[in-house]
Amino acid sequence: MPQHVTAGLDGSAESAAAAEWAAREARLRQVALRLLLVSDGPAPTRAATETGTAGAGRDPAAEFLAGTADALRGRHPGLEVRARRLTGRPPAVLAREAAQADLVVLGSRGLGSVRGFLLGSVALATIVRTDRPVVLVRPQRRPGPAVPGEEAGAAAGSVVVGVDVHQTCDATLDFAFGEAALRGGRLRAVHCWSLPPFGRDALALEMALREMRPDIARELRNVLAPWRQKYPSVEVTELTPVGGVSDRLLQSAAGAALVVVGRRIRTARAGSRLGPVAHAVIHHCASPVAVVAHG
Repeated sequence: MPQHVTAGLDGSAESAAAAEWAAREARLRQVALRLLLVSDGPAPTRAATETGTAGAGRDPAAEFLAGTADALRGRHPGLEVRARRLTGRPPAVLAREAAQADLVVLGSRGLGSVRGFLLGSVALATIVRTDRPVVLVRPQRRPGPAVPGEEAGAAAGSVVVGVDVHQTCDATLDFAFGEAALRGGRLRAVHCWSLPPFGRDALALEMALREMRPDIARELRNVLAPWRQKYPSVEVTELTPVGGVSDRLLQSAAGAALVVVGRRIRTARAGSRLGPVAHAVIHHCASPVAVVAHG
């Protein structure tokens, strides 16, 4: 089984935030951290491929990679950090490396100062190429999940997961509950739904809302029941807001430590793509977003 967290670097503020978040996540999981810098350029020398200290590489990219690794070791004593520079198309390389990791952490956008390594579109392209969880991180004041023994406040919010009661999303729920357990056990499970059209009849809308909401809440409770049993330490809040899925999920996710959304694995001839809800959350949510593939 995988025993490490992988973070992709490109020299941008976004990837720096991703590396810090990944380091904290690795400490929570008590696993190693692997840093990857992927370029389309010429193959690097052997000395630059596996980097352990800041003096190992002689080109700016290798020195940046080694310096980042050393800085993370300094901020996270005891964390095993390995850094590698690889050549190839970044989405394909990152997806290949993701298969060997517990999860992959990437900056949510931006082309960094080390030019040509990780384009913002690479994150989205990587997500649809792997069935491993991918976490996208933006720069923020709170750099990542709190680690036991550190001051409280680094992850004051709970984990939020979007739930579709009409689809099987076991992988998404298992990941979300597991992340909540790592952070002290608070999870907000959100299922958004819409009322049928009633024109302008406000009374009919109110009656439909009153009649349908208990059934929706019961469906959500039933979907979550097995995961409550598997993760008894997790305190779950169930939310069933009415309205557009993307808008309501984003509202429910305000201030979250981590937002988890599912992505259906599609095998259509047109190729893999991201669903509209996951796409909207990735682009508009300020919190780290985990995209988890499910059947």
